[in-house]
This record gives sequence, C-alpha cells and structure tokens, in this order.
Amino acid sequence: MTDDTGLLEHCLGNIPRRREGYTTDDNARALWACAVWRQHADQAGDRDLQATLDRLIDRYLGFLLWVQQEDGSFHNNIGYDRRPEPEKPSDDCLGRALWACAVASAALPDSGRRFVASQLFAKGLPRTTAMKFPRGWAFALAACSFLARNGSGSADSAACMELIELFEERLIRLYREASADGWHWFEPVMTYGNGVLPWALFSAYRVTKREETLAIAKESLDFLIAKMTGQNGVIRPIGNRGWCTPQSRSDWDQQPLEVMKLALASAEAHAVLADPVYRQTVDKCRAWFYGDNDGAVPMADAAEGSCCDGLTPSGANLNQGAESTLSYLLTEAIYHNAVTGG
Repeated sequence: MTDDTGLLEHCLGNIPRRREGYTTDDNARALWACAVWRQHADQAGDRDLQATLDRLIDRYLGFLLWVQQEDGSFHNNIGYDRRPEPEKPSDDCLGRALWACAVASAALPDSGRRFVASQLFAKGLPRTTAMKFPRGWAFALAACSFLARNGSGSADSAACMELIELFEERLIRLYREASADGWHWFEPVMTYGNGVLPWALFSAYRVTKREETLAIAKESLDFLIAKMTGQNGVIRPIGNRGWCTPQSRSDWDQQPLEVMKLALASAEAHAVLADPVYRQTVDKCRAWFYGDNDGAVPMADAAEGSCCDGLTPSGANLNQGAESTLSYLLTEAIYHNAVTGG
C-alpha cells in the first residue's frame, strides 16, 4: 500500500484504492509502527527487515516533512494527484504526527532519521497549545511524557514539561466534570479511540508521579475494559453505530483501531502497576485479531500482514485499509513488547 508518495488510505479487498489518496494520520501511524518494529529487527539481527523498514521509514518521514505547514501543523488529507484536499486543521492529526515523531526521534538507530523526526516534532510542538479536543491533548501528553523519559535532554525538554502539566490537568478536569456514579469516563459518550485517554494519563504519571493522575488512569481504564469485554470474556469493541452512553451500548460495527488503543493503554498500565489483569487484556486484544471475537472470525492475515476493516453482524468487512492493518501490526508490537518486557 506504500508507493513513492506514502501510504495509501483505503483498499477494496487488499487492492489499494488510489482514488482515495493518502492521510497524514495513516503515514504517522506507519512511521510509529516501523520505528517499533525496527527495534525488533535490531534485536533479531534481521538485516533484510532492517533495510525494508528503513526504506519505509524514509518514505513516511518524507511524507510528514512534505505536509507539515509553516505554522507547524500537518495537512491531513492528500489526493492521489498529490494535491492537498480542503479541510480544517485536526487536533487528532497533529497529535498523532507528534507522537510518531517522538517515538522515531528516540527509537530509531540512525542519527539522521532521528534528527528529521526531532525537527518535525520541534516545529509542531508549539501548535499544541491551541488544541481544543481531548484526543489531541492525549497524544501530545503521551508524546511529551515519552520524550521526558526517553529523550536526550533536547531543547524541547522544558516545553515538554510545561505541556505535560497543561494536558495532564486538562484531562483530569475533563474527567472530574464528566464522571459520575456508574460512569467513570472523560465524556458523556464513549466514542472512538477511547484507549488514548487513560493511556496518556498513565504515561504522564510515569513523569509527574501525581497520585490523582494514576487514580483516574486506573479507574477509567478499568471502566473501559469492562465496557469492551463481552459476557463470554472476549474483547468487544464499542461499535460505531451509536457508541456507548450510560443508557446504551452499540456492539456494531467493531473497529480494529479500538482494540489497538485498548492494548496500548493496558500495556502502559501494566508497565506502571505490574497487574497481570492488564497483561491479560493485551493478550485478549491480540487474540481478537485471530478470531477470538464476537464473530469467531479471523480479522488479520498474518502471512500478508493485513487486517480487515471491521467486524459486522454478518462477518468481517473484507476491505483491508491502512488504519486497520496498522492497528493489527501495532497490536502485535505491543503484545511482543509486553511479552519481552520492552
């Protein structure tokens, strides 16, 4: 799905639909996935995989460098003709891009690629103060927290610490305002990408050690796990046909992205609390992709490294787009890191 421009967004089956073009969201996720799997390739001494991943990393870094605007924001939607499509700036897109660049700037073995990622991050970081939406805050908080723990004392360190305090407080305030008896969540409705909210607070706690942050991260994640677990014990993502409120919950359609975000949050919780419940949740998230789900159908093709776009009442959506495939590949990486303690 990657051509000389970047990662294409959609497929019909497993054939790319070029007419749909590209998104920065997907190219950022791809950079993140490749940076994580590059570490595994290094550990295994797999030179062929290292070379393949390096080529892909260069493509995705080049894409992000191309779409970053002078003000530091990232244009998200690009047509196949390489023309930017009309849009409003997206907090989610900015946050995802900064998270991917933070991981790449700290994890990649090549200093040249780390430099490019760090420059992209530094240029985009000041834009985060204008963010209005919580998932953007969460990605920015996780990125700054990650660099505070894994960075090399860059010029962004002071700015990162200020932003950690800012977004940590914003998410805590959001939780105080929305949560109630029987509803331990940040918003009145649980919609998409839910796992990033507790994940970001667990990440922040590893830096700030603020006990309220840890308490809210744990309470909200436990609530999310309960809402995303079926009566038979399998992972049941909140469906996009109505989401989840205190009064109702949609079971369909189930999106791979939701499973990956739950695995991400659970792995971070396990790193902080060492509670086996969270490690078991990571295992269940991985198993969802291989058929341990409400449809009892495999969502992922391990040989192809691809994943179906969603689980519906009638079975798997056989299209295999970038978001779903990357959700699978990232869940695999999260699982293997949990197994090895990485």
